[in-house]
Amino acid sequence: MDAKFIITSCNFNKRFMEKYLAVLCFLFISLHMKALCEERQVYIVYLGEHSGNRNFEEIEEHHRSFLHSVKGSKQEAETCLIHSYKHIINGFSAFLTPEEASTVSEMDGVISVFRSQTRRLRLQTTRSWDFTNLLEANGDLSRVNGEKLLQRASYGKDVIVGVFDSGIWPESRSFNDEGMEPVPKSWKGTCQQGIAFNSSHCNRKIIGARYYLKHYEAEHGPVKEKMEFRSPRDKNGHGTHTASTIGGRRVPNASSLGGFANGTASGGAPLVRLAIYKVCWQPDPLDEPVCPDGDTLAAFDDAIKDGVHVISLSIGSYTSSPYAEDGTAIGSLHALKRDIIVVCSAGNSGPTPSSVSNVAPWLISVGASSIDRIFQSTIVLGNGLIVQGRTVTPFRKTKKYPLVYAVDVEIPGKTTNVTTGRCFPGTLSKKLVKGKVVFCWVGFISQALEVRRAGGVAAIFGNPYGGKGVVESPFLLPGTTVLQNDRATIVSYILNNENPTATLFPGRTIIGTGPAPFMAPFTALGPNGIEPNILKPDITAPGLNILAAWTEASPPTQLLQDHRVVKYNIGSGTSMSCPHVSAVAALLKAIHPDWSSAAIRSSLMTTG
Repeated sequence: MDAKFIITSCNFNKRFMEKYLAVLCFLFISLHMKALCEERQVYIVYLGEHSGNRNFEEIEEHHRSFLHSVKGSKQEAETCLIHSYKHIINGFSAFLTPEEASTVSEMDGVISVFRSQTRRLRLQTTRSWDFTNLLEANGDLSRVNGEKLLQRASYGKDVIVGVFDSGIWPESRSFNDEGMEPVPKSWKGTCQQGIAFNSSHCNRKIIGARYYLKHYEAEHGPVKEKMEFRSPRDKNGHGTHTASTIGGRRVPNASSLGGFANGTASGGAPLVRLAIYKVCWQPDPLDEPVCPDGDTLAAFDDAIKDGVHVISLSIGSYTSSPYAEDGTAIGSLHALKRDIIVVCSAGNSGPTPSSVSNVAPWLISVGASSIDRIFQSTIVLGNGLIVQGRTVTPFRKTKKYPLVYAVDVEIPGKTTNVTTGRCFPGTLSKKLVKGKVVFCWVGFISQALEVRRAGGVAAIFGNPYGGKGVVESPFLLPGTTVLQNDRATIVSYILNNENPTATLFPGRTIIGTGPAPFMAPFTALGPNGIEPNILKPDITAPGLNILAAWTEASPPTQLLQDHRVVKYNIGSGTSMSCPHVSAVAALLKAIHPDWSSAAIRSSLMTTG
């Protein structure tokens, strides 16, 4: 063999091995650092507010200096840093052990160090604005109060609302910008591109869009493509629903699946500008979207700098934290200092006392109440007795079918004294259920799936919330929900008749029902768990069975088994009531641009 070839080959192999070893070393160190970070938890280190003219590199280096002092190496400190807040809010989020967090909390300049909360979206509008006297359901401005407010506010055209949520479906008719004026010069934000979302999806209605992933992916790993769009586009539907309730354009003949709630869909401020901040992500098909504090605080930092006037945040937690350890409280405090109004949902953990979340005194916490619209479905029992149910499930009139109580058709050993009669997954016998209507003592979407799995032709559910309010969702089989007082009537009929039967009639929309409003059964209650002398929630707004725009990437029930596509959907929760207040706050801001955030909050609470 040629000697020159041998020498050249040896040199090549040596260089190859050096590079190969270097790559292996880098991968090992990266995996080692990742493992070190995974043993820790995400903490937020809050340092107050930026002052002076530091550039971004100087700010980030300053933040790293806190980590350098508690980490074993500079590289480990850099790897465990997640967010460095550089615009208005001074602080950062990072992986720390409890001991490291305690050490950092004692350093000069540190206001607080706290575990980042993972908040959640809980989804639990043609009529609501009419019911609140803002505009007529057909789009005519004939009521004096609504006409005066909307015209004086120019329908909110120069006000920018930042929506912190699960993103947006920009193709919805609710977000068209036809006839709108150019984007306000005060806007300093951007239209961030990503999967299935580019700059053309922003317009004079959706003037900006961003998404935040660093904290989410640090804890949950990379976003799953089947679950989410890695962009401001909304896969879940929640963000599209809230954004259109705030500022959706007027869309005639909008309705949910099956034509329920038909009318003109409109946001409360139809010419307001929307800036989208996607901070919530779906980790698993069976779980609620999560909204980490670290990412939400980054969105606050950007939104304040971008120039929003109102921030709407339909995100809640199950518990309240001290204000200096609450990302939403901290972010909204910096917004307040610039007279940005922050409106938050109060939570859906009611009616448990002290279940209210978002309790900082400087933000507006919104509870949920009903409107004067129901979706009535008649049930005729075999003895001629009529029971009125509630449904938004589209189906034709069912035939007369045998009616069974879930207690009598359960698989032995699959239930307990607590769960019997409740149609929990895997509890019903196919042999005993097939071809029958099943009555479940309480029920919702998962119970409807169980009746369907067992071969039932239809289902009747007792209202799981009790009281007057029924949270509606379109089931995957004919079904209706009866009020609490009617449950005993149906059970008594089944027990006292040898061959009980039932016929279900399709639901229909009925407007003008009373009493209304009443508090939604799920809405979180006070007293304030942090400071009982500060009353929370501040105000209530329509949040029960609200129609608004929806993503076409997710079915109306958000179930994997559901393959239906809708443009508008009915949702319930304080997530739905929050954007109602955000819209009215935007109108007041348009009329009184010199009013402080506190003045607008006071005006809403004392005249609502």
